[in-house]
Amino acid sequence: MLSFVGMGNMAQALAAGFIASGKITGEKIIAYAPNQEKLKKNAGRIGFTPAGSCRDAVLKSDVVIMACKPYQIMQVLEDLGDALNGKALVSVAAGWDFAKYAEVLDPSVRFQFVMPNTPAMVGEGVLLFEEKNSLEKAERAEIMELFGTVGLVQELPSHLMGIGGAVTGCGPAFVDLMIEAYADAAVKYGIPRETAYKLVSRMILGSAALQLQTGEHPGILKDKVCSPAGTTIAGVAALEGAGFRNACLQSIDAVMKR
Repeated sequence: MLSFVGMGNMAQALAAGFIASGKITGEKIIAYAPNQEKLKKNAGRIGFTPAGSCRDAVLKSDVVIMACKPYQIMQVLEDLGDALNGKALVSVAAGWDFAKYAEVLDPSVRFQFVMPNTPAMVGEGVLLFEEKNSLEKAERAEIMELFGTVGLVQELPSHLMGIGGAVTGCGPAFVDLMIEAYADAAVKYGIPRETAYKLVSRMILGSAALQLQTGEHPGILKDKVCSPAGTTIAGVAALEGAGFRNACLQSIDAVMKR
């Protein structure tokens, strides 16, 4: 049995992806959230079982996914008391890594920090697993396989989880800005707004898929589109003049300084 503590957008994406994969049935997923009305609506839509209390959800499960807001976790842990003892805890709350949990959890609790991102909602997420963990080997492999149903699972050492999360967690917002900007350009020259979003998003999706499938350096793929004295290289020059790549680097610098 698997339980969710918290059922926000990310938890909903994970639960829906898990059930859709067929690796776990909805009857084996129980979830708790304070807003019971919303929880029951999501349960009906996704297929999990709603719980009337956090403690009840945890006691009935073997694996607990901590999916509430980071600032809520200490209070949740205090309220749960010994209910987590002997169980496996997978936390998707930003900032709550192995070292932080090690300070507050009972030694009998096995735990793993995972940093997902919003594209997991459509099965295209990146799910960063902190290398340091206390899960049993077979147990961890099973959990990684389950999370793999909603995207790419990548293990990172603890000291790289921060930068990994900055790129994959904040990155979707930066890409959304780019989608909006290029769609604005398309609209400026006459393409209807809805069509513009579709064209730009599909272009980005296709470009990313091409790089992943070929494994080629992005610079090489860029060069293949840039004909001598052509339109694309003119656009590339404009982006370079506006400091596009430097702006990308600075966006991550800003995240890392928070």
